[in-house]
Amino acid sequence: QLQLVESGGGLVQPGGSLRLSCAASGFTLDYYAIGWFRQAPGKEREGSACISSSDGRRYYADSVKGRFTISRDNAKNTVYLQMNSLKPEDTAVYYCAAVDNGCYTPLYEYKYWGQGTQVTVSS
Repeated sequence: QLQLVESGGGLVQPGGSLRLSCAASGFTLDYYAIGWFRQAPGKEREGSACISSSDGRRYYADSVKGRFTISRDNAKNTVYLQMNSLKPEDTAVYYCAAVDNGCYTPLYEYKYWGQGTQVTVSS
């Protein structure tokens, strides 16, 4: 069974940190660009970060640049999203997704999606 599983979400105070994990089973992440997306209530799903498969280049949305870091551990078949200096507006369900193309591939063309993990930033 081919799937992605996110973990690491939770409740954190403003200014705090969380690390999300995206583990793949049934396929190897090496050959895929992996994106982290988020969806807040009443809003469209948007991209936050992406790491390419070919050269490991990283891309970030302006809203998270300088605060979030995406990385991959191919030996563990896992991609991470380190989130620092969290703000209430970061509250959302976070999804990871895989595409056998570049990071700028449209969202709807991503092939595999996880079930999402809730991140809530509140005091």
